[in-house]
Amino acid sequence: MNAQAYLNRIDFQDTITIKKSVLFKLQKQHLLNIPFENLDIHYGRNIRLSIMDMYQKIVVEKRGGFCYELNGLFCDFLKQIGFNAKLISARVHTKDAHYSPEYDHLAILVQLDNHNFLVDVGFGKFSLEPLEIEIGQRILDKYGQFQFDKYDANYFRINEVKNNKLIPQYIFRNEERSLSEFAERCMFHQTSENSHFTKKKLISIAKKEGRITLNNSQLKITRMGVEEQVDFEENEFDAKLKQYFDIEIG
Repeated sequence: MNAQAYLNRIDFQDTITIKKSVLFKLQKQHLLNIPFENLDIHYGRNIRLSIMDMYQKIVVEKRGGFCYELNGLFCDFLKQIGFNAKLISARVHTKDAHYSPEYDHLAILVQLDNHNFLVDVGFGKFSLEPLEIEIGQRILDKYGQFQFDKYDANYFRINEVKNNKLIPQYIFRNEERSLSEFAERCMFHQTSENSHFTKKKLISIAKKEGRITLNNSQLKITRMGVEEQVDFEENEFDAKLKQYFDIEIG
């Protein structure tokens, strides 16, 4: 991987040093420049868990990806530039108040100055900056409030805080995983009718003033807390993709 090309892709122009402020800015710049998207699934393109393939797609071709790609590549990049980073498996909270299977979500843990940080650039609208794992502490982030607790003896849980209520996001263990361990679940999300990723096209990116999200027939633009929604015909999707994300998929 060409680290400088990656830095250019996320418009990071500061000096790389192994410290908290740099880690926080790297995640922020990543989220502001690389979209979350599942488009390959709908254009019949197989997503393989290969660092080379993910680098080609995300950095060279200036595309986005979903959690396995975005966090998989970002973790590899963080390790290359000197951070103590590792992949972890997360189980996502579901509408029926259960948790999805192991390897359903891929996230990153970074150990820095004897503190652990949850780093995630592949969970759609989540935190803008890494979250320090301190049980019971309210964390203020530009995108909301978050708090960790223990789900059970083995799992940590990250929650979003809304109206002083903890809204579970996912559970995870502090256990390093290899990228290959996520292959089966990655294939499930590309092929199964039971995966929400196969239901419709989705691409979304954070912006300094809000967010832009595009699906099959709807565009949502949020600026300063005000959301504008535009409905369109599905055959207009490719034009909207080019207009708002500068992406063309042949």
